[in-house]
Amino acid sequence: MAVELAEGTPLEPGWKRPRGTPSLAEVFGSISTRPSGSFWRKLVAFLGPGYLVAVGYMDPGNWATSLAGGSKFGYALLSVALLSNLMAILLQALCARLGIGAGRDLAQACRDAFPRAASWPLWVLTEIAICATDLAEVIGTAIGLNLLFKIPLEIGVIITALDVFLILWMQNLGFRWIESFVVALLGVIAACFAVQIALYRRDA
Repeated sequence: MAVELAEGTPLEPGWKRPRGTPSLAEVFGSISTRPSGSFWRKLVAFLGPGYLVAVGYMDPGNWATSLAGGSKFGYALLSVALLSNLMAILLQALCARLGIGAGRDLAQACRDAFPRAASWPLWVLTEIAICATDLAEVIGTAIGLNLLFKIPLEIGVIITALDVFLILWMQNLGFRWIESFVVALLGVIAACFAVQIALYRRDA
């Protein structure tokens, strides 16, 4: 039997929030865009979220891995890259359908569909997958700081972990600040790769 809140919103048993409440409500929201103006001004308003989504493909770790793999194996791994991108497109399409159609994220959908006995193993596997995914980024950043500034790897890992708190703090300033920050970082990365390619000299 559903429990009624003071506002009259039904609360399902075992739920800590009423149905329809967005996940991470403190950071959930829409960004206002200009209803009028030129085409380019409207386009710029939507470029920020697009870059945030694309950063999964455009981060320096992926670029460096692709360059290293291409230089060593040529086109032999191109089919693997194609299959991985097709799988990523499928997963992103499914995520968009779930978020837009049902208004749920994956964690909420699993809680709806599976009993608690299955939800805990799913949560553990998800945490392991998150750690495995971010481990390369953390270590790569620490190695980069060590190569550039001779910072020990242990301190570099701590600095990298503190970057998360910087992003969380920037949420208080507004989502556009996060977009601008990420786009600026992507611009720096692109400039560094352009300079490296320009300075590259193929051995005779």
